[in-house]
Amino acid sequence: MDPSQPTLPTNHAFLVQFRAQSPETPMAWEGRVEHVVSGQVTHFHALEELLTFVQHVLAGVQRQLD
Repeated sequence: MDPSQPTLPTNHAFLVQFRAQSPETPMAWEGRVEHVVSGQVTHFHALEELLTFVQHVLAGVQRQLD
């Protein structure tokens, strides 16, 4: 691996914020996710929604590289 190349490309970086919950509430996958480079944002209410957004954005990143 070339040490001058980043090991984690920034075009694959996401910021994920989870909604605050009280300690007695069961874990819920709710919050906001943002693709750092493009600024695309969505709110999610389930793990599947979070993963779908990430997959969609990464597919677009891959198309740009091809």
